[in-house]
Amino acid sequence: MLSALSNIYKIPELRDKVTFTLIMFAVFRMGTHIPVPGVDPTAIEALFNNGSLFGLMDLFSGGALSKFSIFAMSITPYINASIIIQLLNVVVPTLEQWRKEGEEGHRKTTRVTRYFTVVLAFFQAIGMSIGLKSALLNPSPVSILIVAITLTAGTIFLMWVGEQITANGVGNGISLIIFAGIVAALPSNIGKMYNYLQAGTVSYINVFFFAIVAIAMIVFVIAVHTAYRRIPVSYAKRVVGRGSYGGHSSHIPLKVNQAGVIPIIFASSVLMFPVTIAQFIDIPWVKTFAGYFAWGTPLQSTCYAVLIIFFTYFYTAVTVKISDMAENLKKYGGFIPGIRPGEPTAEYLDHVMTRITLAGAVFLAFIAILPTMLASATHIEGVNFGGTALLIVVGVGLDTMKQIESLVVMRHYQGFMK
Repeated sequence: MLSALSNIYKIPELRDKVTFTLIMFAVFRMGTHIPVPGVDPTAIEALFNNGSLFGLMDLFSGGALSKFSIFAMSITPYINASIIIQLLNVVVPTLEQWRKEGEEGHRKTTRVTRYFTVVLAFFQAIGMSIGLKSALLNPSPVSILIVAITLTAGTIFLMWVGEQITANGVGNGISLIIFAGIVAALPSNIGKMYNYLQAGTVSYINVFFFAIVAIAMIVFVIAVHTAYRRIPVSYAKRVVGRGSYGGHSSHIPLKVNQAGVIPIIFASSVLMFPVTIAQFIDIPWVKTFAGYFAWGTPLQSTCYAVLIIFFTYFYTAVTVKISDMAENLKKYGGFIPGIRPGEPTAEYLDHVMTRITLAGAVFLAFIAILPTMLASATHIEGVNFGGTALLIVVGVGLDTMKQIESLVVMRHYQGFMK
C-alpha cells in the first residue's frame, strides 16, 4: 500500500486522476457551507443540539445537514434508489434481463436509477422541508417548494460529481463522497475529546482506552472485510478439435461479509422511524413509546442487533444467486470435489453461504453496537465513531487502494510491452 502511495505522483495518468478526485472533494466541501435560502440557521442548530436524531445523516453529509446547506441530503437518495433497484431485480423481469445484458444493460439500469433518484430526492426534500418548517423564515408553500427544489438540485449535482470521479478519478465516486463526509468530521471529533479533557469530564485513561478499542475495531473490520471462504472447483478436461481445454483447478471466493454496510443502514432506518415521527408529533404517549427506542437504550440495542442479523441474511439471499453459480459451474464443466453437479452443488453452496453469513451478521451487529457500549464505558459522548462510518471508511479505503495498485501494475505492463 505504501509503495502504491509513493507511485501516485510518479505516474502522470495516476497523478491526474488523483488530482481530479481531490478537486471534486474540494467542490463537495465548499458546497456544504452554502446555505439553503430562506432558512434560519440558529433554529437548525438548536434542533441538532436537542438530540442526536439526525446524527447519522449529518455524518454522511459531512456536516451539511446540521448547516442545512444545499448538500444537506448528501448522496443518500441515490444510494436508496440503487438499493431499491437492486432489490427489484428479483421481482421485475425487465431489470433481471438488463442485468444479464452486460454493459448495455448496466447503462439502462444506471439511467433508471438516476431518474428514480430525482423522484426520491424531491419527495425526501419535501418531507424534510415540511418537518423543519419551524426553521423557515417564511413557512409558506412557495418557500417550502423552493427549499425542496434547492435540496434536490444539490443531490443531483452530487450524483454528477460522483459519476465524474468514477469516470475521471480514482475509485467509486459515490462511495468516495460519503467517505469524504465522514473523514471531514474527524477534526471536530478530536476537538470534542480535547474539550472533554480540558473540562475534566473524562480522564486520559478513558481517552487512551477509547483509542485502543478504536484501533482494534479498525483492524478487526479490515480482517473481516477481506475474509473469504474459498470453495475448491475442478474443471473437467475437454477436447475440442485438436485442442484441449479445462483440466485445471480454481476456487469460488465467498465473502464473509457479503452484505457490506447495507444491513446496518436498513436496521438504523427502521429504528429511526418511530423517533422521527415523535420528533414532529406533540402527543405524550407517542413520545413515551419512541423513548424506548432512543439511541443507546437496551431495547434499541437489542432490536438493532436482531434487525442487522435479519437484513444480512435477507440482502445476501437477494444479491447472491446460488442457483446461478451452480448452473454456471455445470455449464462450463466445473464441479466441487466430492459434490455432484447441479442441485447437490447448489445445496452445498447454500449451506456454506448460510454458515459464513451468520459469522458476517454477528460481526456487523457487534460492530454496530460496540460504539454505544464504548461511549457508555468511557463517558465520551457526541463523538461520531459508529460501526456504519467505520465500515464505510475501511471498505472504501481498501477498494480505492486496490484500484490504485491495479493502475500502477497496468502502467508497468504497458511500459514493458512498449
